[in-house]
Amino acid sequence: MIPETFSVSRRSALRLLTGGAAAGLAAGLPASPASAAARAWSVTGSSATSLKPFDDTLKRFMQARAIPHASLAVVRKGKLVLARGYNWTADTSFAAGPTSLFRIASLSKPVTAAAVLKLAQDGKLSLSAKVAPLLGLSTAADPRLANVTVTHLLQHLGGWDSDVSGDPMFKDRVIASALGVPLPITQAHIIKHTSGLKLDHAPGTTYAYSNYGYLLLQKVIEKASGVSYASYVQSKILTPLKIKRMALGRTAKGLRKSGEVPYFSQYTGKSVIDTSGSVMPFPYGGFNLENMAAHGGWLATAVDLAKFTTLFDAAGVLTSASISKAFAKPSIGVNSDGWYYGLGWQVRPVTGGRNTWHTGSLAGTSTLMVRRYDGLSWVVLFDQRDDASGLTYGDIDPLLHTAANSVKSWPTTNLFSTYGL
Repeated sequence: MIPETFSVSRRSALRLLTGGAAAGLAAGLPASPASAAARAWSVTGSSATSLKPFDDTLKRFMQARAIPHASLAVVRKGKLVLARGYNWTADTSFAAGPTSLFRIASLSKPVTAAAVLKLAQDGKLSLSAKVAPLLGLSTAADPRLANVTVTHLLQHLGGWDSDVSGDPMFKDRVIASALGVPLPITQAHIIKHTSGLKLDHAPGTTYAYSNYGYLLLQKVIEKASGVSYASYVQSKILTPLKIKRMALGRTAKGLRKSGEVPYFSQYTGKSVIDTSGSVMPFPYGGFNLENMAAHGGWLATAVDLAKFTTLFDAAGVLTSASISKAFAKPSIGVNSDGWYYGLGWQVRPVTGGRNTWHTGSLAGTSTLMVRRYDGLSWVVLFDQRDDASGLTYGDIDPLLHTAANSVKSWPTTNLFSTYGL
């Protein structure tokens, strides 16, 4: 998720996230994180000797980038085999563990998509429903808005393109000025402003990653269910999986939940959550996390998200038909890089099946959730996405595949019950 103030485009930022210089550094003033010389390494949680490649990978990765805290969970054939917290920090008053809460950024999108699929499965929503009449959106500015469907939103085919017109989820000051309202703006302000603009593409024709589309999905879920977005997700998706720790996050530093990690960035910016104009650490006011609920606002632990990945392994909360819909090809087909965006997941057909994944990125947050064709899944959460090294954080993806491929013997124990799952 990339603020509109960045000079890089969304597609460029995604390329950076998966293989270039540190992606999407927020505009602002540099801060001074603790030097590596003052830091101490510690590991918490459960694993097995044969899974040491994962520990080694996280240690090298974090120390090279001076990342203070991380958590990793690995699942094999439905069993949690590794649940770790990693710490490289001078401040030993907090140590991340398997049940530490992290902002998960865009890993929120598969959660939202699962909720939409559940509503459709229960006959409360059609995936082909037109969004404008459902939500009462005006189509005066662009009649094509009337053609946007729920599926278009899920697959980022709604017609909004941040490369062309910017990401409205990060245009707080622009929207406040346009509407003549004070900061902080609300979701209703964002929707009112964006509905008054022309689409960048005809709906259904062009893939363009859209956080705003998932904000609209939040409103679709609330309209179809009759309850708040968070209530529906928790009751219909998380509770059946015994996931109790997940919650929507808050922007302000003083509103961190018990067990939630601190967030780090080199950069500061002017607050968008009040009218003070105060310059503050970018993760704690450079964007409005409350407005991002359905596309980037959840807090979760690595083990909880690892349990969430099992939702798509077999029929249960979702039927096999719903799971198939989640990973079906969109109308525009597979892209030139060999993958496509399904319903809340990126999907790559491979020999033997398919790999599905999602990344997440906000100032102070870098996350990855992977489901592999061979029954392996993992979730890794970091509380930093930029540092003075300039190294990419997206490198964790191939590094974890390499670590998994080097494991010679997998444990057969299941740690889920250890963490109440």
